[in-house]
Amino acid sequence: MRKIVYLLLVMTWFGSALGQQQQFYKVDSWINQNASNMGGRLMLLIWKDGKIVYNCTQSDMSVRDKMIVKLMAKKQGKTADVSKYTASTRQPIASCSKWLSAALVMTFVDEGKLRLSDTVGKFFPVLSKHHKGAITISQCLSHMTAIHSPDLRESLADLRDVSSMGEMIEKIAAYPMEGQPGKVFRYSNTGLQIAGAVLEKISGKSFEMLFAERIAGPLKMKNTDFGQAKVALPAGGATSTPEDYMNFLVMILNKGMFEGKRILKESSIAQMQANRLSSDVKMAYSPAEAGGLGYGYGEWLMGNGVLSSPGLFGSFPWVNNNEKYCAFLMANYLKTDARQEKYAELRKLVDEAIR
Repeated sequence: MRKIVYLLLVMTWFGSALGQQQQFYKVDSWINQNASNMGGRLMLLIWKDGKIVYNCTQSDMSVRDKMIVKLMAKKQGKTADVSKYTASTRQPIASCSKWLSAALVMTFVDEGKLRLSDTVGKFFPVLSKHHKGAITISQCLSHMTAIHSPDLRESLADLRDVSSMGEMIEKIAAYPMEGQPGKVFRYSNTGLQIAGAVLEKISGKSFEMLFAERIAGPLKMKNTDFGQAKVALPAGGATSTPEDYMNFLVMILNKGMFEGKRILKESSIAQMQANRLSSDVKMAYSPAEAGGLGYGYGEWLMGNGVLSSPGLFGSFPWVNNNEKYCAFLMANYLKTDARQEKYAELRKLVDEAIR
């Protein structure tokens, strides 16, 4: 009798594993076909119904790919390991950082320590002096400050040269305006940098410490941080892993809850996912690959309940509220040409497999 039960259990497990393989075979094929052309390696995690339902890595790195990864790490004062690529591999995530930083700001809103309607001039008079004092926290989170910032790469290089958050704000104060706050959308690092400075001002703690205490700690993101630079870069300075970032996505999907603990109020999750790009907003700059998308707080609204915050280096997190799953694709892929089409192709295959 025991042998029969054992055989039935083995057959059930084997059938389940085989079914899962068949369920995601098109996703497997996509990863295998695209790894060599998307930086040499890809790592995809998918979460649904309380567990990871898919975990796949493909590595096919050329000598050039390995050099690029090492150079990227060296610029950040780190050493890259090109021998392995797993769910626990740490990597700079560029603009994926924006989602994390917006969530951190919302923890202060939840506690009543900050309002989305608060104007930045009350915290930094230098911004008022340069006609930027009326910009709100909401506008900072949605790239609608109307500050004419340098392009993303130039801005990052510019901001890395400063030695304090106060100096950073003075530099931003000197940037020209290009319209009325709330009426101009320019995807940049500036708004979140101001918001990060406000958090430091009202808390007396560094941005890195606040992130560790309020987001990374509660979400068990043990390998995620904003580094130890003199000034944190909320819009693009985080380093993370697929398994860490997945915990954040699960919290977003579950409307602010993670492992039975509330991280953000459901109302704050809704605020983050509300589209701020109305028809009367001038599009001063938006990445070409983001054409036609909406934007909330730190996240792109991609339609059909899909949210994302892709990074410059190729990493692509997304939450599908309609299909109730979340996923994270990690890559080292710097080319933006047709990248959005590739992401859309992958999302479609995952949607089909999940259903």
